[in-house]
Amino acid sequence: MRVALHSIVREGHEAGYEEAHATIPDDLVESFARVGIHDWTIWRSGRDLFHLVDCDDFASAMDALDSDEANARWQAFIGPYVDHFVTTGEGPADMVVGEVWSLSQQRDARGSSTR
Repeated sequence: MRVALHSIVREGHEAGYEEAHATIPDDLVESFARVGIHDWTIWRSGRDLFHLVDCDDFASAMDALDSDEANARWQAFIGPYVDHFVTTGEGPADMVVGEVWSLSQQRDARGSSTR
């Protein structure tokens, strides 16, 4: 599954966030693999961060990371740069931005093989 997330960098910390997040620790990469996160890409526009996560099950992965030591260390390190995630509720599923449209899904629905 692919999910999109939206978070906000603390005002004045935009450049620091990019520098701090240029890489993540290897033990966190290993934790991501263990919980079924295959890829995670982040884009920034001003203070807005847009994440695209390719994973087996986002909510399950986030639940598993709650007790992961590598993730706890990473959150303590990167947390001062991030103001908040835009959510619709309390749980991991409520972090996911709703999908509006997909070109590939539209093509598949119409039976088109044009790429």
